[in-house]
Amino acid sequence: MEIVQYEQFGEKMYKEKLINGLEVNILPKEGYHKTYGILTTDYGSLDNKFVPLHKTKMEQVPDGVAHFLEHKLFEKKDHDAFDLFGHYGADANAFTSFTNTSYLFSTVNYPQKNLEILLDFVQDPYFNAKSVEKEKGIIGQEIKMYEDDVEWRFYFGILKNLYPNHPLSVDIAGTVDSIEQITVQNLYDCYQTFYHPSNMNLFVTGAIDPEETLKLIRANQAKKQFASDAEIKRAELPNDETGKDIIPYRMLELDTQRPKAAVGIKGLDEVPEGRNGLIYKMQVEMLLWLLFSDTSVNYTRLYNEGIIDDSFDFTFQLERSFHYASITSDTDNPERFCHDIIDILENAEQLLKGQYQQFNLAKKEMIGRQIHAMNSLEGIANQYSGHLFTGATIFDKVAIVQKMKFEEVLLVCRSFLRSEAVSVYQILPKEGS
Repeated sequence: MEIVQYEQFGEKMYKEKLINGLEVNILPKEGYHKTYGILTTDYGSLDNKFVPLHKTKMEQVPDGVAHFLEHKLFEKKDHDAFDLFGHYGADANAFTSFTNTSYLFSTVNYPQKNLEILLDFVQDPYFNAKSVEKEKGIIGQEIKMYEDDVEWRFYFGILKNLYPNHPLSVDIAGTVDSIEQITVQNLYDCYQTFYHPSNMNLFVTGAIDPEETLKLIRANQAKKQFASDAEIKRAELPNDETGKDIIPYRMLELDTQRPKAAVGIKGLDEVPEGRNGLIYKMQVEMLLWLLFSDTSVNYTRLYNEGIIDDSFDFTFQLERSFHYASITSDTDNPERFCHDIIDILENAEQLLKGQYQQFNLAKKEMIGRQIHAMNSLEGIANQYSGHLFTGATIFDKVAIVQKMKFEEVLLVCRSFLRSEAVSVYQILPKEGS
């Protein structure tokens, strides 16, 4: 067992990679009554083409299998895992992203028992044709519900502009047509390939004894048989580094009260590997903060001119195989919004020159936000990077911000903000709506 000390914050994390490959991270928190655990596999909606375990040829499964599998794992032959968690006083949930699937619980009571339930239900798949067919109807209704959600359509609208030939442009849940094609064999193939302990990590934090918790986890895993660890072979995803595949502009009319506008930036530059990838991510986030936070000159001008309102937002997402930024707002003047945002992006380096004072203030703000998040068990565990940034935690982020230099942000500005990487997506009210 390895102990990582974060002396600046008075925290200790206990780490161990088990014989079966499962990465375990335990962070005890004194003074807390709650325990939070999250078990994550490095497998998401993008992973729809791969070589299944014990096979030799690449196969493609229908869109939405990862999300479908997440739903079905809770259901067993004679019980539902949600009922077990409820019996022992825990709240449980799960979520699927483009690159990960996570299962979690939160409890004040019986933390060790609930931890065993988490490990056991995720590591004991049970699928049959009847329940799979029933689930298709449930998820089909969920997909239709999101199709009627303007915010969801807006979110995926800019993604489809930036990644038209990439599975990123497909809803994580798939489509009504794609989930109809899902079979029991698809579920088992995906499970056996991606749910091996060597492709997973467990993070437990809160009112726990690290030695006892690790002993429980070791014993739980030792009782189970797993296939031999095998290299996962995923299909290489399309990646046009020229930006020629980007759709520059699209507009959609929907039943909404006000127009919505988004300016997206596809990452065409190369992201460094390991911890350096996290450094890059935080440099881009700093860049966007300096350009668009509510303390920036740009935000103040756009707000005072009525181009944006409190719905204005900017985000940056970096995951396995993709990274992008989006700047969005409800606005009565979508054309002006997009014009002004693009103008800021094209002149970003010039606008940032000399902003050393603003940069130092932004560093303090970012550090303050990270420290605040350390009070949340969910904030700590959910920000664990797993494979992406070689196990970086929320505690590593503060040191990265502290060491960050303004000149590094300018370098990232030049590599990431490229005119050929920009796209615009708008949702406008239907006439009469």
